[in-house]
Amino acid sequence: MTTSLSEEAYNQLRSMIVRLDFAPGDVLREDDLRDQLGIGRTPIREALQRLEREHFVNVVPRQGIFVTGIDVGELSMLFETRSVLEPYAARLAALRGTDESWEAMEEALDLTVGATNGAELLAIDRTCHELMWQAAGNRFLIDTLDMLYAQSDRLWHLYLSDVADPGHAVEEHVAILNALRSGNSDIAASLVDDHVASFDAQIRDAVTARLASPLAG
Repeated sequence: MTTSLSEEAYNQLRSMIVRLDFAPGDVLREDDLRDQLGIGRTPIREALQRLEREHFVNVVPRQGIFVTGIDVGELSMLFETRSVLEPYAARLAALRGTDESWEAMEEALDLTVGATNGAELLAIDRTCHELMWQAAGNRFLIDTLDMLYAQSDRLWHLYLSDVADPGHAVEEHVAILNALRSGNSDIAASLVDDHVASFDAQIRDAVTARLASPLAG
C-alpha cells in the first residue's frame, strides 16, 4: 500500500513541477503537500526523495525542499543523453515491437485531429514516446527516458508553451511509426534522432531569445 501511495504522490508532484504549478525556486513543505494531495507523510517523503534523485527538487538541510531550476548550461547534457538513448530505444522497438504496440501508437496519433492546444498535442507526443520505450522492452531504458522526457516537458512549459505548436513534432511520429512498424531499425533511429534534435533546436532558440530580451534579468 505504501509503495502504491508513494508512486501516486511521485506522479502527482512531478506532474505539478513539470506543468509549473510548482515553479523553479518554490519551497515544498511536507505538511502542505499532505493536505493538498491527501496522502500521508511517508509516501510524500518517499516521493520527494525520488524527485531529488531525479533533480526535480533540491533538499537543503535546515532550509527546506526547493523545486530546482534548469541551468541553461545543462541543456546540452540533457539533449545529448536523449540523442543517444532515444534512437537506441527506437532500434530495439523496431526489432521487438508488436502490432499491438503500433496500433496503440496509431490510435494516439489519430487523436491529433481533435487536439485543440499545445498541451494536448504534447500529451500525444509523450504517449508515442512511451509506447516506443515499452516496445523496446528494457525497463532501465524506460525509467531513464521517462525522467529525461519529463525534464524536456518542463522546458517546453518554461520556454515554448506560449509560442510553439508541437503539432509538427507529433506529425514526425507518423514517419517514425511507419519505420517502427516495418521493422527498419536504422530509419527509425535516424528519424527519432532528428525528432529529438528538432526539439533541442527550438528550446535553444527560445532560451537565446529570452536571454536577449531587454526584459531579461
